[in-house]
Amino acid sequence: MKAVEIIPLARRKLDRRGIPQEWVHETLRAPEQTVPGHGDRRVAQRRWQVRDRTYLLRVVYEETATQLVVITAYLTSEIDRYWRREQ
Repeated sequence: MKAVEIIPLARRKLDRRGIPQEWVHETLRAPEQTVPGHGDRRVAQRRWQVRDRTYLLRVVYEETATQLVVITAYLTSEIDRYWRREQ
């Protein structure tokens, strides 16, 4: 896997949202799903259990030749809103 860089703004948001950086790395390493984002960005998605509830971690990133650059990441309970069903 390519190296992962989490930009400073994304690090602050992760801290504020209580999202462990390990979850971000794991989601990028083994996403359950990857969907297109805005422009050239991609969104890696993985479900996580938090206090008996299931949340979707969405990691927005840009890919360069040598690394994945994390722009932001957030947890949402609206899994059906973002999950792409196979057609």
